[in-house]
Parts: sequence; structure tokens; C-alpha cells
Amino acid sequence: MSDVWILSEQFNGQLETVAFELLKRAAVLAEKKKSRLCAVQIGAELPESELNRLIECGADVVFAVEAPELKDFNPEPYAACLVDLIEQYQPEIIIAAATTTGRTVMPYAAMSAHAGLTADCTELDIEADTGLLLQTRPAIGGNIMATIKTPECRPQMATVRPHSGRPAVPQSGRSGELIRIKPNATRLKSQTKVIGFEAATDELLLQDAEKVVIVGRGIKRAENLPLIYELCDALGAALGATRDVVDRGWLSYPHQVGLSGKTINPKLCVSIGVSGAIQQLAGMQTADNIIAINTDPEAQIFKVADIGIVGDLFEVIPALIEKIKNGELSC
Repeated sequence: MSDVWILSEQFNGQLETVAFELLKRAAVLAEKKKSRLCAVQIGAELPESELNRLIECGADVVFAVEAPELKDFNPEPYAACLVDLIEQYQPEIIIAAATTTGRTVMPYAAMSAHAGLTADCTELDIEADTGLLLQTRPAIGGNIMATIKTPECRPQMATVRPHSGRPAVPQSGRSGELIRIKPNATRLKSQTKVIGFEAATDELLLQDAEKVVIVGRGIKRAENLPLIYELCDALGAALGATRDVVDRGWLSYPHQVGLSGKTINPKLCVSIGVSGAIQQLAGMQTADNIIAINTDPEAQIFKVADIGIVGDLFEVIPALIEKIKNGELSC
């Protein structure tokens, strides 16, 4: 029990970006434990060139569990296949993304393996004197950060938010071991059936956008959103919102960013009327550049902002829009 594993994901024959985000996080853990870093890919058979991308990005071993029945995600057979691997290879740590896949497979597998699981972690580390996985996540409504340890049960399991870090950079020519596994037919049975797939385009736009504008309750009312839309158009940015804005019905849930919404990792994040509470920052703090606009000079958002503007958004935003449209300001 020494290996560190990540649960990879694929869709339509291509690996998802979250797999490479996880590899970068897990590489730090594996280095501290002086252990192997392994990737588990469950699904239909992928080309060797695609699986080798995991090796190029840091995996020492790739376990590819493959069957036509696994082409579409289904929690029961996916979890059953993962539990079989756990029993055979006995990893010490498994981390997955807090996606639909990770949030369903990991609890199922943890229960079956009698393991410990911490969901929606913001930080992962290794405790120096014990070698235990330190799993940090917001607790009590996001008002504190709790660090959780699993001293007895194995493997230690955790999920982390997608888009909460940059993906690993491939190293051309890096070598590793690829192990293809055909699961037992009994492990592929399920009480559910995939009947179709419909993409949520607005959700994908927000999570993948390089520029995002996030509004908080400081915009005062929904009638002020047209000004924000104008800024988004000028910047070529997607629109996000805090939970307060969504709870008030000003914007729909797919726009929500934060502990109870999405995590984003854009190159530019403009926050408008956002206070900067822990639960809000959990979804945006890894942005490359944060510009904050708020009337309160003591707002928490200014502690993480690269540029802070203390002022009335109804004066600041029109001026920004004009300068952007006139080519006087480049973002």
C-alpha cells in the first residue's frame, strides 16, 4: 500500500482535462511519499497514443479497464471495476475530480472498500511525520477550513474540484507501464441504462472560458444586469455569479461559482460587487488574474485580487466599457 492513484475520465474516446489536472496534484503527493503515480482509466478501449498522454504527463503506470459496456459512464459497473483494482493492487491514496463521475463512483467504491473519503477538497498534502493524506475542505457553510485525516482505513480517498488547478505539462519521451484489463462480465451489470446525452452549453461556456465576469449582490438588483452583459460582450467573457445572486433569482444556477457551484480557472476574472467570502473564493481563487470592483475598501476580495478598484460599479463599469471599446484598455 504505497501507490498514489488518480481516476482519469474520458468522453467520446478522448481523455478529459481533469485527468491531467489530477496528475499534477497527485505528482506532488507521490513525490513526498516516494511512491509510484498511477492513473486508472475506465471506459471503452482507447488508442495507445491517447493513454500514453497520461504517462507523458506524469503517470508511472496506467491501468486501462476496458469493455464496450463501459463506453458511457454508469456508476455501478465503474465502481465495481475500481473496487476490483483496489483489492488487487491495494493503493494507499486515490484522488478523483468532483465531477459527476467522481462524485458518484468514489463514494460507492469507498463504501465497498471500507475506506475513508473526503469530498470537494481544496487542498491535498502529505503529513510529514505520519505520511497521511491531509484533506482540506470548507466546512460549516464555508466558514472554516477543515483538514481531515484517515489514519486507519485504506485507501485514503478524496475528490477535488475540477478547474481548481492547471493541468500537468506533457514530457515527450517519458516512459511508463500500460496495463490493459478486461473486467469480469459480472462486474459490468447495472440496474440503470444510458438512454441519451444532452450537453449543457451554458455550463461548458463558463467552466472553459478564459475570461469570466462574476457578479455578487453588490449589483443590487436584477435590473442592473444589462450593464454587466455589456461588459461581458466588450471583454468576450462568460458571466458567473455568487450564490446570493442565484438565490435571489437574478441568474440561474448554471452561472453559480463557488463552494456550492462551479470552480473556474480563467486567465482573467473580474469580480463585481463580490465580498470575497470563503465559499465564493473557493470557486475563483486560482484564476491567473483577478480584478475586483467593490465599494468597501475592507472587502475580503481585495486580499486575493491582483488589481482592486474601490468605487461605485455604476461609475466604474461604464468607464471600463468605453475604454475597452475605444481600444484604450486591453484585457
